[in-house]
Amino acid sequence: MSTKNQPNPEKLAEELHSTAIHLLRKLRRADVESGTTAPRLSALSMIVFNGPITLGKLAEAEQVRPPTMTRIVRALEEQALVLKTRDEDDGRQIHISATIKGKRLLLDGRNRRVQVLADLIKEVSEEEQANLLSALGTMQNLIKRMS
Repeated sequence: MSTKNQPNPEKLAEELHSTAIHLLRKLRRADVESGTTAPRLSALSMIVFNGPITLGKLAEAEQVRPPTMTRIVRALEEQALVLKTRDEDDGRQIHISATIKGKRLLLDGRNRRVQVLADLIKEVSEEEQANLLSALGTMQNLIKRMS
């Protein structure tokens, strides 16, 4: 049972979930400049930050079926954002890695989104910025518990 001084965890979780989704959707508007789709950018992010990865592991990480990931990777290849190479030890395995162009595109997009958010944060009071910083620490701790 919650009181006025104690938040309801379920309500807080619901609001946090909704807020996170809305924030990401709004920030994603900056991705239009990248010239590619959100699913491709998401897959490219996994490839850039996790090094060479197999199609199966990429599909699993992105929570899509392998045929869907095959289409995404093919499109990324056509844009010269990724390369596929055969595993030296097991020629049946294909590893997908980002090209320099792919890394640049992803990092430029990340920088645009971060800048949009930074500009918004600059508009709020120092007290609100401090509250954001405190909440960020709490969020990072929650994420660690999920791993």
